[in-house]
Amino acid sequence: MAKSNSLVIVAIFTILLVKVIGRMPIDSRWHDAHATFYGDINGGETMQGACGYGNLFEQGYGLETTALSTSLFNEGYTCGACFEIKCVNDPQWCKKDVNSIIVTATNFCPPNYSKPDGNWCNPPQKHFDLSMKMFTTIAIYEAGIVPVQYRRVPCVKNGGVRFELRGNPYFLMVLVHNVGNAGDVVRVAIKGSNSDWVQMTHNWGQVWHTGLNLVGQDLTFWVTTSDKKALQFVSLVPSNWQFGQTYEGSINF
Repeated sequence: MAKSNSLVIVAIFTILLVKVIGRMPIDSRWHDAHATFYGDINGGETMQGACGYGNLFEQGYGLETTALSTSLFNEGYTCGACFEIKCVNDPQWCKKDVNSIIVTATNFCPPNYSKPDGNWCNPPQKHFDLSMKMFTTIAIYEAGIVPVQYRRVPCVKNGGVRFELRGNPYFLMVLVHNVGNAGDVVRVAIKGSNSDWVQMTHNWGQVWHTGLNLVGQDLTFWVTTSDKKALQFVSLVPSNWQFGQTYEGSINF
């Protein structure tokens, strides 16, 4: 009986430990930046962003999103990464009853070189252009812009990694999304059931492409995230796949 109880305690401790580790920040250091917002309270103008996710509600990102300045966006490779952000050093505008928010990078805040100042998204500045809902969670609406601190944190996602197939037989594009943990994908390889492994080319955001005609073949993916973790999704896509369809793996990072 005592041994049985000990096993139960160990199992509970293991589950709790896994949950704690899953919430630990990827980067424990806080970095200085600023934040503004765009769109309306319902997410208008935040959809169809530069990461390729399209409808953020359908893809599971909702309103907990942000656009990144040039120095953070990293030519789209940072798309899918998650950030913890808190409003700091501005008691007039920071909300006192909110500690922080967690958002996913889904868009790009482009630089503007047409005026001498006030261009928060110009390099080398670190800037977050939040959805209005997220901005008004940590700051008063009238502030417009506030100083913040941020750090990378693991992305918590439901279900497996998803692959949306786009393009045509001679230019296959794959949107990789709903990626957990690091969230941002840095390498994708693809293999048809009748072909060898092929390294896909980064197209834009988290859209990857190949010119290899893979129509009529089962598709296997090999995905690597920025923390150098890699997963294979073996024969995830059946040979009768169609463009416009999305396939979800049984595993995630």
